[in-house]
Amino acid sequence: MNFLPVLLELQAIHDNLTIIQRDLSSFPPEMAKLDTDLKTLVRKVEGLSKNLEESRTNQAALSKDLIQAQKLEDLARTALKNSTQKIQYTAAIRELDERERQKSAFAKPLKDVETRIQSMEIELAECTALRDQTKEEFEEIHRIFMAEHENQVLAREKALARKVELEAKLEPVELGRFNRLIVGRHGRAVVIVENGTCTGCRTKLRGPLLAQLREKSILNCESCSRILYSPAKV
Repeated sequence: MNFLPVLLELQAIHDNLTIIQRDLSSFPPEMAKLDTDLKTLVRKVEGLSKNLEESRTNQAALSKDLIQAQKLEDLARTALKNSTQKIQYTAAIRELDERERQKSAFAKPLKDVETRIQSMEIELAECTALRDQTKEEFEEIHRIFMAEHENQVLAREKALARKVELEAKLEPVELGRFNRLIVGRHGRAVVIVENGTCTGCRTKLRGPLLAQLREKSILNCESCSRILYSPAKV
């Protein structure tokens, strides 16, 4: 089956969608600033949320260690109270001192983590509120912007609908190859051969490949893998 007409139209639709998307993303200064601010706040909220989650995990681990250290200190204190001989008492004193030091080794980092968590929770709440406010302002202006560009919005919807129709006409292998080239070759998957040269990567094609292209409707460039076609085949 000759997929060339479908591939050519699909390439044209991708080109058109790229232009439309560029136009719909070219925001006026005020809107562009809100968009930048919103993206910055989104990243900040995500970062704070991740750090907060990690700190809470650390807090849980330190709390567990502290509870265990407290139990060992309580046992050492009980042993001290029950000591009846001087040697036992001296050993119990040393054991209790060691257990108190161990507990302190967990208590201070835990206190630091708890303080840090409290600070991050406040900062996260403030950033989340500012993000939501900025998002609301951006969406309001964006609605107006899109209404002013209604023709392009409709054109995009029509192009997307046609894109789906064309993709359904391709075999999965052909469609997969086309989409990989669109992504990997800066949006140019199908290119014409001019003067024996691939117009995608400007590589001069070998004679045997040119001969095959005259016999077939499409081939792949040996250099950039783009789908090649000859104007005589259109």
